[in-house]
Amino acid sequence: MNERHISKIAAELKLQAGQVGATVRLLAEGGTVPFIARYRKEATGTLDEVAITNIRDRFAQLLELDQRKEAILKSLDERKLLTDELKTAVAGAETLSALEDIYQPFRPKRRTRATIAKEQGLEPLADLLFKDQNRVDPLAAATPFINAEKGVETADKALAGARDILAERISDDPAARAQLRGLYNRQGVVKSKVIPGQEETGAKYKDYFDWSEPLAAIPSHRLLAIRRGETENVLMMRITPPEEEALALLEPLFVTGKGAGAEQVRLAAHDSYKRLLGSAMEAEARLESKKRADEAAIKVFADNLRELLLAPALGQRNVLAVDPGFRTGCKVVCLDRQGKLLFHDVIFPSQSDARVAEAAQTIKTLCQKLQIEAIAIGNGTAGRETETFVRKLGLPASVAIVMVNESGASIYSASEAAREEFPDQDITVRGAVSIGRRLMDPLAELVKLDPKSIGVGQYQHDVDPGALKQSLDDIVISCVNAVGVEINTASRQLLGYVSGLGPQLAGNIVAYRNQNGAFKSRAELLKVPRLGPKAFEQAAGFLRIRDAENPLDASAVHPERYTLVDAMAKDLSCSLRELMRDAGLRQKIQLGRYVTPEVGLPTLNDILSELAKPGRDPRQKFEVFQFQEGVEKMEDLRAGMKLPGIVTNVTAFGAFVDIGVHQDGLVHVSQLSDQFVKNPAEVVKVHQKVQVTVVEVDLPRKRIGLSMKSHPDLSGPPRGGSTGPRPAAPKPAAPRPPTNDWFSEALAKGSRKK
Repeated sequence: MNERHISKIAAELKLQAGQVGATVRLLAEGGTVPFIARYRKEATGTLDEVAITNIRDRFAQLLELDQRKEAILKSLDERKLLTDELKTAVAGAETLSALEDIYQPFRPKRRTRATIAKEQGLEPLADLLFKDQNRVDPLAAATPFINAEKGVETADKALAGARDILAERISDDPAARAQLRGLYNRQGVVKSKVIPGQEETGAKYKDYFDWSEPLAAIPSHRLLAIRRGETENVLMMRITPPEEEALALLEPLFVTGKGAGAEQVRLAAHDSYKRLLGSAMEAEARLESKKRADEAAIKVFADNLRELLLAPALGQRNVLAVDPGFRTGCKVVCLDRQGKLLFHDVIFPSQSDARVAEAAQTIKTLCQKLQIEAIAIGNGTAGRETETFVRKLGLPASVAIVMVNESGASIYSASEAAREEFPDQDITVRGAVSIGRRLMDPLAELVKLDPKSIGVGQYQHDVDPGALKQSLDDIVISCVNAVGVEINTASRQLLGYVSGLGPQLAGNIVAYRNQNGAFKSRAELLKVPRLGPKAFEQAAGFLRIRDAENPLDASAVHPERYTLVDAMAKDLSCSLRELMRDAGLRQKIQLGRYVTPEVGLPTLNDILSELAKPGRDPRQKFEVFQFQEGVEKMEDLRAGMKLPGIVTNVTAFGAFVDIGVHQDGLVHVSQLSDQFVKNPAEVVKVHQKVQVTVVEVDLPRKRIGLSMKSHPDLSGPPRGGSTGPRPAAPKPAAPRPPTNDWFSEALAKGSRKK
């Protein structure tokens, strides 16, 4: 274990070294983030999942830095360039940028102007110009280096070659690179312009046709939008600081005299910046700003995904699900309380009177015969019309009618997971089943999808795919383990996210269950092929067995603590079930009696809390939501209407809200509250129920402007977005606020269509 890394991480994250060291050790032993956070609180000092994840990721970064150091030292050693001074410098580099700056002068290079000049024998001239800037006469010094055979016909050519050598040295200088990097970070400006001739095809990027904004202030979504426009060959993008500032920074580092030799060095410094160093630093700035933008976008996506996965679940109910459609009819499926497909059919509630009557009778009969307790209706095409049809059937009030977000259902229906579950059914049946199951348990159903297809991200196709996958996997794993998984009904996909399992062991569990019947106890997991003690340790606490012989098997109490709970019951002269049922008995437990070096009060308090509510779902209680009756399409909307809605996506520039018209509306960040809002995620969450006011309806462009202000301005779209009104005369290279287009921030993103 690297103690230096542990101390560094502890200082950066403001934690105790012991906490970081214990976390790193547990991770190295195969511990997962949810397991460590839940069941190893004494070791980590009660660190939560966020802190543990930060430790994991930072330790991985430092190990990557170590690997790069080893590669550089090996390269230098093999080329006989390694000195004690270099070795010390490489070992002491704190960041990858600093390390690469040290290595830059020794990096194998392609044939450059400087290498050509060296081949011409001009390096001694470059050394002379640099070391004797006050007294040297450049032309006189260059004359002995004239050599027509080597391509140096004049003294001026010799001086030009010497300056090429100096320019490359300046570009490779670690101090110069570090200072210029800081200048780019402080004063760099992002500029974009339209590529001539692309104005029409790239109209959605029109706000960035002539845009400039400080690199330090540009929001992630704006940078990603500009970069996307660049990728699509609509925009040109540059990141540059004021040139005079860059040259003023470089000159004092290298121009140390005032003579003619100093002028040669000054010319070399200017050439170095304009030809070499500036472009190198711009490339770095592009990479680093992209990385920061990716991190911000990924965080938005991850936060949205967590809210969606942890949305309230209807629970085990008999559900009739409808996947709406006009021409091809509505696919209807019936599911039992475990989500098993019982029946499927097609109805046509929008065609002839005879077919409408037939559809009505089908729904009524199914509800009665199969004791349907809820009806789930997909919110895609014909969704609101189908909802209206069902609500007019006069079904018992006890039957909940719920619109369900069907984003990604079609992707699931054609997936391998769907074919595995329903090999004998077509994609229409699979899609309807997915809609019904989403109502029963959104988490269990959504884990079958690639998170990127769920539709709650921002620029998810533009960010680093590896970083995105890691973050989203972390969120899914966190949510699945926070809720817990019923082992006897869970799908292979859901089990795969349980701590310590993964796809292979999840498949083995399902195969064992199919062959041997339902699991009777957690201990039976050890009979599953290839599921050893370590996997059992990591997974068991997050798996539930309803109605097990041991009631603790249905709780989050880990099997390793069963003996301790048995001791508590024995000390109170009661059974385990009595202890879990009787709050008075639990109040008599003196936790201090059960403290050991391995089990402290944090774990004991968790156990006591779990005994009071064994296996209880931590998600909020499900509440039926209904869109405004009579508002089913965009043509029904009028400015000033106040409507209920559900937040479908939160971005850096606002929130998209489903108001039941097949097209989400945008609540711009400036319209989220009567107070100033910097971060929309602080005001709204995905799946949150909200009241909005319609402020603009643009039918030709299918855009809806909404507001959550108590008294929104209905005279037109808000001006200037969240950055205020446009100044009368913006200074060159200053940040320009968005245009007055209500959707200027969303043009490159686009609102979600159903």
